[in-house]
Amino acid sequence: MTALTIRGVTKSFGATPVLGGIDLHVPAESLTAVLGPSGCGKTTLLRLIAGFDDPDAGVIAFGDETVFGDGRSTPPQRRHVGYVPQEGALFPHLTVTANITFGLPRKARVAKHRVPELLELVGLDVRVADRYPHQLSGGQQQRVALARALAPEPSVVLLDEPFSSLDAGLREATGRAVVSALRATNATAVLVTHDQAEALSLADQVAVMRAGRLVQLAEPPVVYGSPLDVGVARFVGDAVLLAGQVRGAHVDCPLGTIALRAGNIDGAAEVLIRPEQILLRGDGSGVPARVEEVSFYGHDAAVRLTLLPDGPRVVARITGERDLPAPGQQVGLVVTGDALAYPLSG
Repeated sequence: MTALTIRGVTKSFGATPVLGGIDLHVPAESLTAVLGPSGCGKTTLLRLIAGFDDPDAGVIAFGDETVFGDGRSTPPQRRHVGYVPQEGALFPHLTVTANITFGLPRKARVAKHRVPELLELVGLDVRVADRYPHQLSGGQQQRVALARALAPEPSVVLLDEPFSSLDAGLREATGRAVVSALRATNATAVLVTHDQAEALSLADQVAVMRAGRLVQLAEPPVVYGSPLDVGVARFVGDAVLLAGQVRGAHVDCPLGTIALRAGNIDGAAEVLIRPEQILLRGDGSGVPARVEEVSFYGHDAAVRLTLLPDGPRVVARITGERDLPAPGQQVGLVVTGDALAYPLSG
């Protein structure tokens, strides 16, 4: 497998700009998740990498080989890319075996021993080899689509929202199986998704896109723990954002005086605190707040509160096994850890 490098890639459709100067490096044998809301240009970027469309400008390279640059474009069939679309796009009239071997050179198709190997790799029983797509679950279909993409041993594997049509439990299991298969084959892969949990849990690095631009590229803990701006903070995980006043290494905000992570902001700022940092106290300590609503998810719960007497609303996330507060109850709030501050213009 090989690294993927994108430099200065732009793309417009007519008068509508879609990508505005994308720079992205995907190291060999790693998985990068391209994360962003619908319409930010994620799928367009994937199509440019695959060669289905050409950029207006920029360079796309697989290792030392430039597949687009200086107006020259390598056709998609010669880019040696594996592509897994949103719905898998299996041929309904072909068996699993025929789907996996479709597109391989005729001689390679005869080597049927590869099919059991690929099925095992993606976590499927060899007994599905003679079934048709309609006889498979959605998760099984996506795993077959990945096996088909891996069959020709591609330079890069591209996955376009491959789990979005699956239910939550199946999505997680299928995602783990897909990543396991990619790592077993030392694949270089790009996963496009709008699901922040999917990106953070599966990828080696996360590229956050907004309005056609890449705004942050970092490992998942960095993107979540140190978002580059307020927009990234809001999109990647739940965020409590409060007005504050920075004083050296601390910030004063409605939740009290909180230690500030390294930064060079002075004066008025917007303060980021994650809901899991807010602890509820029933002994009267902390900042007084009234419980407005509790959403129970089993493993945890989101508690929406209003700071008293007439402060802003905040959300705290607590573990599900503890006694849950009731709406109308008064509690105290304490913040653990440090906070991030952003300029008000950010």
